[in-house]
This record gives sequence, C-alpha cells and structure tokens, in this order.
Amino acid sequence: MLRRLHGDYTGVMARGQITKRAVDLLSPSLSTHFLWDSGGREPVNGFGVRVTPNGVKSYVYQYRMGGREAKTRRVTIGQHGAWTPDQARIEAKRLARLVDQGNDPADDDRERRRQAVDLAFDAYVGRFSTSYLKTRWKRWEEAERLLKREAIPALKGRPLPLITRSDLNSVWERVADRPALARQLFATMRKLFRWAVDRGDLERSPMEGAASPPMVEARDRVLDDAELRLCWLAADMLGAPYTGFYRMLIVTGQRKDEVAGLDWREIDQVTALWTLPPDRAKNGVAHIVPLSDLAVDVLTAVAGKKVWPKRGLLFTTTGKVPISGFSKVKARLDGEMAEMACAEAKPAKADPVPAWRVHDLRRTLATGFQRLGIRFEVTEATLNHISGAKSGIAGVYQRHDWAEEKRDALTLWAQHIDRLLDA
Repeated sequence: MLRRLHGDYTGVMARGQITKRAVDLLSPSLSTHFLWDSGGREPVNGFGVRVTPNGVKSYVYQYRMGGREAKTRRVTIGQHGAWTPDQARIEAKRLARLVDQGNDPADDDRERRRQAVDLAFDAYVGRFSTSYLKTRWKRWEEAERLLKREAIPALKGRPLPLITRSDLNSVWERVADRPALARQLFATMRKLFRWAVDRGDLERSPMEGAASPPMVEARDRVLDDAELRLCWLAADMLGAPYTGFYRMLIVTGQRKDEVAGLDWREIDQVTALWTLPPDRAKNGVAHIVPLSDLAVDVLTAVAGKKVWPKRGLLFTTTGKVPISGFSKVKARLDGEMAEMACAEAKPAKADPVPAWRVHDLRRTLATGFQRLGIRFEVTEATLNHISGAKSGIAGVYQRHDWAEEKRDALTLWAQHIDRLLDA
C-alpha cells in the first residue's frame, strides 16, 4: 500500500518487511522512494530503505523529537551492501533508544562523523601543527616530523576522544631504544592533548598523570681507534645499502636520519659538496658538508659507477623510502665486529667490544677533531650543531660559514681513518 507521510521529505513510500531479498528487488524510479519496516517479528518504527533515481539504496532512520507537530528528521545509517538489513536494524534500534532518552540521533551522527574526520589523530596533528606548533614553538618543524614519523603510524585514523593511555603504548614502543627522542615525543604529545582539552575537543588528556620518561643520562661513549677500524671493516659484511650508510656516518659525522635519507640530488660530484636542505636537517637549518676523498670513494661505491646518479635515494631497500629498522642491522654489525675482534686476537682471547650506539659515531668524530687540533667552532659548524659558539649573540653576528675550515677538518679526519685501515 502506497501512502504519503506527513513530514519534510517527499517521495513514494511503501511499507513491508525489510529483508535482503526485498531490498535487492527494489527498483529505482523517477523520484526517490522508500520502503518502511512494518513486517517481521521485530519491526522498528522509522527504519527504512531509501532508493534514489540512480539506484543507490541506503538504510535510514526517521524520527521526530517531540509530538506529531515536530519536524521530521532523518539520519542515514549506511548503504545496502556495506550494511546488511539485520545490521542496519540493530543500528536503527540504537538510534530509537537515543530518541526515547531525549537525545537527537542527528547530533550523535554529526559527532561520530566529526570524530571520524575532524578528530582523527592524523588530521588533528596537521591542525595542531598549523595552529599551535608553527606559532608557538621555535623548533616546530622537528616536533611536526616527530609526530608524523613516530605517532601517526601508531594512531592513524583513531578518533582523538577514543585514544586511551594503553593505546599510546604502541607509540612509546617505537622510541623505546631512543631515550632522548622518547622524552621529546612525550612532551610534544602531552602538549597536543592539552591543546585539544583547551579547545574543547577533548574532555581529558589520556596522558594526564602519566610519568615522563626518565632523564637521559649524559653519554660520553666514544669509539677508540681500534673500534672505529672494526666498525668500518665490519660494515662491509652488511652489504648494500648498509655498508655505505655506516661508512658515511663515520666519515661525515652527520645524523643518522640525515644520512639515511640522503638523495643524489643533494650531492654535487664536481664540487664534492653535500647540501642538506633545511626540511631534512634536525635543527631546520640548511647545511653544507664538504666531501673528503674518502667520502667520495664511499659514494662512488654506492653508485656502482664513476658518474653518480642525478636523483634517487642512496640508502633504500625499496627505492621509494629511506632505510629503517636500524636496531636489527646494528645488532648484526655488533656481531660482525665481535667476531672480527676475536679472529684478529688469536691465539689470545679478545675483550668484548663495549656497547655503543649509532649516535656515538657523531661524538667520535667530534672527539677525533679535538685530538687533531681542530677548532671548536669548526667542529660545531661541521656537525650543524647550534649551541655555544653559534647561539645567542654569537649566532647573530657570527656569519662566517667555515666552509674551507670544514673541508680541511674532514680531510684530516679522512686521512686519520685511512691510517687506521692501513695499520
């Protein structure tokens, strides 16, 4: 039986039992029409199927907040196919309970959509970066990169109000072996959630009451000459792309992620210069690294030919993204170093190589520079490290780029490594 219903919506309306077969048999007409649930053991008043002129079938729930004079409202549950009649009926019952409790399902639907889109963690990071980090934090780019690299992969798509403290464990696990980074990420995430609370997007921060990661103990681990030699030689056992990666860390002293993301476009073979763009530098400052003859040899080995490529990542296993999973490769390198140390110590027993981290190679270069008599300012410039000689008033008035001094220093360092390998 066809009849018109009072309300704000038009179209042919029929009543019947909503089953998969019934919905499949519905055909489009010149105007939108509906099949309203009235049959079966548990009919749900207001539950129906909408059929558009182009044949799209969607389950809906129609209701009034108030008496018969109140305006008719309707929410879409979902399309037929993605939803079964039974699933849609269960959702319609949930919406009916909201109406009985005096809650408008349209408001509930808008909030669910808001959480799924506007408050999805990855989208919220972008809003937090634009509206807060860029205007309040001096080193906002570093904080933004940290959130995108470590937090978003663990929480992508999850609505902010649904994130619990236990959900954050997957984030902390990603940086468990990097205590300094863990503290930085913790502070950034805490600010993000507090900002969300201040804006009214969140009732309470899931990090409320959470203890900060412990302070990072100052490290002074420096590889001695024998260990540095072992590291260089043992890296050969790792194979591409990790052999060149570790040797570039040793010979340039640059940061792990900066070397891992090295692109041929950043390197000029003619001038032997590596220009690190500001968006890849940890401190957001463009950095020029002169390449010693030893560094050039390493890069030529990576290229596999005398003329280097013009573009593309140097250290990649996919051709699309830089290498990662450093801890597993580092464990392999440690094993190769230990095995090599034992082999060279025969018949005597070799002492085990003390534990060290990849970042210690950077400190090793800085210490090596000191032993070679290189000025502190040149060391700072080579490492692109803003502190001491390059911060504050000195940073404003000291515009010398130390280009020649950096090249001379890295040449002396390369010669030192050559002597170790010839020993």
